[in-house]
Parts: sequence; C-alpha cells; structure tokens
Amino acid sequence: MAQAHTPPPRHSTIARLHRIKKWHVNHKEDHPLEYQIWDVMLTFWVMGWIAWVPAMALDAPWAYPLCIAGVCLPGLYMRLRLRAHESLRLRCDWVDEIR
Repeated sequence: MAQAHTPPPRHSTIARLHRIKKWHVNHKEDHPLEYQIWDVMLTFWVMGWIAWVPAMALDAPWAYPLCIAGVCLPGLYMRLRLRAHESLRLRCDWVDEIR
C-alpha cells in the first residue's frame, strides 16, 4: 500500500527536534556521520538562541544575522534532507519521526 505524501514541516518544534535526536541516539552505531551532523545542527540552534542576549547587550548588530541563521539551520537541514529523500537522491530513515 502506497504511503500518502505529507508536506515537509514548515517550522521546527522542540518536540520534533527531540524526536529526531532520539532517533539518532538509537541508531548511532548504524549512522555515525548523520548523528554527528545532527549534533552540529542542534549546537548551532542553541547558539543562535543563546547569542541574542549578548548581541543586543553589546550592541552588535552584525551578530543578528548569525543568530537567525543558527536558529533556522536545523529546519533548513530537515527540509533539504526531506527533499532529497523524496527525490530518491538520499535515503532519510528518520523521516517518520517528523511527520
């Protein structure tokens, strides 16, 4: 039976990020590079959220785009991976975790 196509998520929720992280932890031995890449994505996400306060306190407007990029990076990564998965260029085993 064919699975219905569902559109990729438009935004990242903490629950969705957690489900993907949990999948990566459970499959760390099978997908070590993907595990490390997801850790980098989450690191940028946390850095993006935390850096807002110092950027504003130190009046560093040059840091604002970096904060926005860090916050948006995991969602962008998920959308790119899903697009590659749907076009059969790259298999994404954690796709069921976010739908």
